[in-house]
Amino acid sequence: MKIAYDAKRAFHNFTGLGNYARNILDGLVKYHPNNEYTLYTPSFNDTRAISWAKEHKDLVIRKPRGFFGKIFPSAWRSLFLTKVLEKDRPDIFHGLSHELPPNIEKLGIKTVVTIHDLIFMRYPQYFSRIDCKIYERKFRYACQVSDVVLAICEQTKNDVIEFFDISPEKIQVVYQNCNPLFYETLAFKDLEKIRRKYFLPFKYLLYIGSLIERKNLLTLLDAMALIQKSCDVPLVIIGEGSSYKKRLKAKAEQLGISGKVIFLSNVPTEDLPPLYQASALFIYPSYFEGFGIPIVEAMNSGTPVITSQGSCFPEVGGDAALYVDPQEPKDMAEAMMSVLENPTLREEMILKGKAFVKKFHQEKTSLALDELYKKVLHQKA
Repeated sequence: MKIAYDAKRAFHNFTGLGNYARNILDGLVKYHPNNEYTLYTPSFNDTRAISWAKEHKDLVIRKPRGFFGKIFPSAWRSLFLTKVLEKDRPDIFHGLSHELPPNIEKLGIKTVVTIHDLIFMRYPQYFSRIDCKIYERKFRYACQVSDVVLAICEQTKNDVIEFFDISPEKIQVVYQNCNPLFYETLAFKDLEKIRRKYFLPFKYLLYIGSLIERKNLLTLLDAMALIQKSCDVPLVIIGEGSSYKKRLKAKAEQLGISGKVIFLSNVPTEDLPPLYQASALFIYPSYFEGFGIPIVEAMNSGTPVITSQGSCFPEVGGDAALYVDPQEPKDMAEAMMSVLENPTLREEMILKGKAFVKKFHQEKTSLALDELYKKVLHQKA
């Protein structure tokens, strides 16, 4: 099969959507190398993107060629990619991040679009009004014209049905995978090395993710203040988000726990597995997610997980995680203490997590995606 991708995120984004694109492509190349994969992207100069491209010489990378496309890369992607595809004629075009090029339905090329979440519709207060309008127009169009909508979890599938009135038969769930770096159990010396590098104590709690309001870290700090009365364990927060980080630091100061909250930023991906594995537990108190890939990373790392009730979290954490009311600091604090004080419970959560997370292994998700492509290709128009 000749499969083409809107791969902008793979080369221009180095967090959630970019990680999704790169992990998907890594898995397909590794487990299904007989297909031909072509990536369409605006020009890039980030050293990380250049390095990733050099490591994947079996991928065909197509960038704008003309003067206009190089000067206005976004316009090339949104206005001229359809003409490029008309000439290249792939069997399938896959929009990896919510979008398809305008008028692609007129080309007779089979199409798939990945919808990660519709958070902007459930929680519009976290987005600007103009962004919500743009997102809704683009996402709705892609869902309507695509042959298959790929939802990354059942929660997203239900949201696409509810908000866009798309037939359930048109939507297929294919779970995300995480970077295989998280599959390896590291030696004690590696964990000691990472503690020394970041000046971390032997025992700490961990959060990894964006520093934005939806992640609910202010409530986590309230919970931290409660457990400090009986447990002197710091919280390590890894992520980016300058304005919300200022609020978090002010809150920690107000609660008298600023000395027990450690902020780390610009942490390279290769440092994350040992940081997970060296932690006592991972806490993900977000109100709502499209998937929650840090939960999968933590369970692969053999780290107990506490996360929120509702949304996609039970789907991603299964019976391995503890679930708390994200609006109740006391509930969160009690769950944290139960893991810290009960070695048997902690070990049980680790074993259950290792078993449950196998369903998100890169080999399984790559197979599911390859099967989806074959199904799409043989669908009648």
